Amino acid sequence: MYMRLVQMRIKSDAFLEMREFYEKEVIPDLQQFHGSRSAILIQNVQQANECLSMTVWDDQVSAERYGKSELFQKLLDEVKPYLTDSQEWKVQLSSELTLEYVPLVEEPVVRAFSIEAQKNGATYRQETLRMMFVRVVVPKIRQGMLNEFKQIYTDEVIPALYSVKGCLYAYLTEGGDENHEVLSVTIWNNRQDAQDYERSGKFDQLQEKLKHTFSDLYQWKMRLEEDAGTKVVTSEDLSVKSYQVVIGKSFT
Repeated sequence: MYMRLVQMRIKSDAFLEMREFYEKEVIPDLQQFHGSRSAILIQNVQQANECLSMTVWDDQVSAERYGKSELFQKLLDEVKPYLTDSQEWKVQLSSELTLEYVPLVEEPVVRAFSIEAQKNGATYRQETLRMMFVRVVVPKIRQGMLNEFKQIYTDEVIPALYSVKGCLYAYLTEGGDENHEVLSVTIWNNRQDAQDYERSGKFDQLQEKLKHTFSDLYQWKMRLEEDAGTKVVTSEDLSVKSYQVVIGKSFT
């Protein structure tokens, strides 16, 4: 299977319109597109204006066909009125040779990932979908350690997640670019179950199994923390983001 994530920043006064657009336009159109398995709009808990459209596909061919389709371009054009203007500005000379500051409309960021390993729970019911919660963990992997990371995730992390109350789905995805970015995406029955999982220490235990595969900078951080006895933050620490499901549908 294959996953596409489209990151968008929504205007504060346009969120309800965006939700309605996704429900009435995006979901029905995607449901008719061959190879599409599901479409879910999720909202960042910490930054309410950030949303992700998370779609799952039968295979990479289907996902790429959609990405190049007139339908995808049409939906991109139709969603732009709901997006924030960029924080970046371009400077241009007007016909009167005076400076003008023109805001750039922020384009959605599209990222595609192959699903390397997965755990599927029971199929969710539509009436409980909006209670679901999504956690996205982004580790930075040491050069040459990607295969070992994936093996441990498949053999140990997924079975452990399978035993945790409320974990419905777990995906390990790998980006197709040269950086081979990986994401661990877990979908939970509700926010409480996801928070209980993190507070229980289980997340830290699973991280412990994998930490030797993390980047060289992360290895240095761990040595420094051990020597200095203090917490160190680096640019390559695990990124953990939490999202509430806004609207979505499974097509299978």
